[in-house]
Amino acid sequence: MSDQQYASRPRGSSTALSEAYDTALLDLDGVVYAGGVAIDHAVGSLGTARDGGMRLAYVTNNALRTPDAVAEHLTELGVPAEPADVITSAQAVARLMSDQLPSGARVLVIGGEGLRVALRERGLVPVESADDGPAAVAQGYGGPDMAWGRFAEASYAIARGVPWFASNTDLTIPSARGIAPGNGAAVEVVRIATGAEPQVAGKPLPPMHRETVLRTGAERPLVVGDRLDTDIEGAFNGGVDSLLVLTGVTDAAQLLAAEPRHRPTYVDRDLRGLLTGQPEVTAAGDAFRCGGWTALVRGEALVLEGDGDALDGLRALCGAAWTQAGEGSCGLDAAKAIARLGL
Repeated sequence: MSDQQYASRPRGSSTALSEAYDTALLDLDGVVYAGGVAIDHAVGSLGTARDGGMRLAYVTNNALRTPDAVAEHLTELGVPAEPADVITSAQAVARLMSDQLPSGARVLVIGGEGLRVALRERGLVPVESADDGPAAVAQGYGGPDMAWGRFAEASYAIARGVPWFASNTDLTIPSARGIAPGNGAAVEVVRIATGAEPQVAGKPLPPMHRETVLRTGAERPLVVGDRLDTDIEGAFNGGVDSLLVLTGVTDAAQLLAAEPRHRPTYVDRDLRGLLTGQPEVTAAGDAFRCGGWTALVRGEALVLEGDGDALDGLRALCGAAWTQAGEGSCGLDAAKAIARLGL
């Protein structure tokens, strides 16, 4: 079990993370690309990590596309990938369902092709209507143009007592234009209509970690993500280390307020963090130091002194905030400290 569940500061590493871990379990949206466009430094960093011997596996809660389509897209971006390198929440929920349903069972699909393909892979039969005699409902992200009537179809089946499964419950998803509603928002629509609760497979829950380990065989994995409540919590639940990159939905204020299960092992700007060691955050009395920065609690606020790399300042602030919060969430005013860093 990783010691990050007791983390009071980000950890340092004397060697590059790509050398310290055998496999990077990479989230896609907000880490490798946003809205289908590669994030700055992602392609080069992943290529260098791969050439150095690190295995790259792409683990996504987005159930819309098939592994073949994701691998093709990554290859087009300049990140060579095979379908076997891609693990989706559609695959995780399909395995979860196949453990509970007989082979050949009909499943009402509220989602895209990625979910249909994953269900067929597990011997289940996708159907489109609540009147087709489904044994279960599977809901996954169906893209921004999913018809409202699909949620009604799910509600009809669930109201008849059919069990409901969801690939994931991410409320938001990054896009090229900003943050958009994710599958979790759609799940809430069906939950409100039915009063039911789905079984969920995706990050941060154990079925997704199980699927990832089964498919990759990773022995020293590093989870790399942009979300505290899926990627980082998923690593915590799986007892493995994590790297948070600040290219997606998590900002500095959210990181400082993270409770233990949302605290990453390492923090960096982007995927270049895979190629370097990580600086130590050291305690100095009641203060925490990293690089040229010192962070401490003064009254009801987090205070930052010194100068240098902004990421070092953020790491020092994490030490002060997480130590003050203990097993809870830091509620100290961090606005001025964060403003000093320009993050």
